[in-house]
Amino acid sequence: LPARGSTAIVDETPKDVEARERLLDEAFGPARFLKTCERLRAGRLPARGLALVAKAGERVVGTMRMWPVHAGIGRPALLLGPLAVARDCRSLGLGAALIEDGLARAKARNHRAVLLVGDAPYYARFGFDQRFTRDLVLPGPVERERFLGLELAEGALEGASGRVMAVGARAGGGE
Repeated sequence: LPARGSTAIVDETPKDVEARERLLDEAFGPARFLKTCERLRAGRLPARGLALVAKAGERVVGTMRMWPVHAGIGRPALLLGPLAVARDCRSLGLGAALIEDGLARAKARNHRAVLLVGDAPYYARFGFDQRFTRDLVLPGPVERERFLGLELAEGALEGASGRVMAVGARAGGGE
């Protein structure tokens, strides 16, 4: 069992993909492909520099990705998810470390806002709140209390309304 200090958060590489997929299967099962947020990720590439893995030696023990979206018309944002940590590494703070590192990287890349669907009490500690998504709609069913936002730049989601839409590079090239 690795200690948090013996893990490193690094950019995901192509050789991490198989381990990442196993981790996500373990965490969410096949239902993960039916989630509303998956509609925004399907066929797209994650935001540049925002596909991260936590590694204990060579073993992938955590994963988090962020995806370019528009929060309503012309309002750039990121969609965080999925986030998963290996079963035997939970409670070590790796999920929080991945989120903190990812948010710092997003801010350094001048991203202004992040959206997600997740456990409100867990994500509140990072500043995520329902008030930022009140007038936004996802392309499918979602429990409203789990649809959260965070401003990396003050006012980035002020007045944001309408449908959240996938943007950015498509897997295999193109826009």
